[in-house]
Amino acid sequence: MAPLTFPQARETVLRMVAAAAPGIETVDLLNAHRRVLAGDVAADRDVPALDRSVRDGYAVRAADLPGEVEITGEVRAGQFFPGQVAAGQAVEIMTGAPVPAGADAVVMVEHTVRDGNRMRAGQPAEPGQNINPRGCDAAAGDMLIAAGKRLDYTDIALLASVGHTRVAVYRKPVVAVISTGDEVVDVRERPLDYQVRNSNACALAAQVSRAGGRAKILPIARDTVENTREALENGLSGDLILLSGGVSAGKYDVVETVLASMGAAFHFDRVLIQPGQPLVFGSVGGKFFFGLPGNPSSAMVTFEIFARAALERLGGQAETALQMPLARLGQPFRHRPGLTRFLPARLSADGAEVTPVPWHGSADIPAMSRANAYLVADPDRPEYAVGELIRILMK
Repeated sequence: MAPLTFPQARETVLRMVAAAAPGIETVDLLNAHRRVLAGDVAADRDVPALDRSVRDGYAVRAADLPGEVEITGEVRAGQFFPGQVAAGQAVEIMTGAPVPAGADAVVMVEHTVRDGNRMRAGQPAEPGQNINPRGCDAAAGDMLIAAGKRLDYTDIALLASVGHTRVAVYRKPVVAVISTGDEVVDVRERPLDYQVRNSNACALAAQVSRAGGRAKILPIARDTVENTREALENGLSGDLILLSGGVSAGKYDVVETVLASMGAAFHFDRVLIQPGQPLVFGSVGGKFFFGLPGNPSSAMVTFEIFARAALERLGGQAETALQMPLARLGQPFRHRPGLTRFLPARLSADGAEVTPVPWHGSADIPAMSRANAYLVADPDRPEYAVGELIRILMK
């Protein structure tokens, strides 16, 4: 199977993982943050429901200014003025209060002089000034949030404003996380010099949670066909399977062999990226799987740029774009062309400058921890000068 470029592999994932979502559940509004909305939400009334002042000042007839008018009352937010503003009159008004009948403008208090029940404004007023008219934000029945959006805090405010105390959301996909390898031991164990703790499962579980899924960490699969097959069969209880390790060309890398024996369909088994070239994506038993490389950096990066999108789609999220803005390089950068590279980097506090973090390859977890972004080097661009723009991917 020919290796794919980074764009080809990502397009394959998005194409193969249909937008079909799991079941729907209803949660309290305060538990809906970061969940994916399962149904369109419409305005239950005009927003705002009345013409509303956006400034403290005086509700007037624009035709009366500039000039002096009589103050006939006051209205504040949460109240309604029962009368009407006639020619030569004004009503003192507060921000958010409904505009009295007859008024067609609000003049800011800073632009007026008051003397008892008289107010003078030296500037003209325009009809509609400092007024949000009824329904300007949304008309009753207008769709406010479309299904498939992951709800942020602004969406929670919007849902509350239209009376939703309970929200229909998609169920979080369950992701089976399987680390493979005879050298891997439980995090609670003290490893021998030739062993490593199971950091991949912990990192992937955190990444799954951040992407909106529920991680189910399964026992470590040893480098045997029998043990790996048992782990994969257990993993089929989830909505997505993530394996780390066992997908290279080594003598004891048996993951692909076992998957093939289970009737798996392989969509790709190598991507022209670093880290993470030996990446496998396919389906088995009606479930999608990723065979991620065993080195920690490779597993973390390939999850972010491929598996995360699959998980988001399985969770009903409509938008899965990978945001890769540009930043200026703080030092020269060179690499061998041919691969798209995602390398640990530090982005400055103002987001303007990025500098590569020294690292010693895909097993260098401390370097990954020091980074707050990935520098993304194009496969056909061997070098970048100081100050040139380069793409980045935030951690």
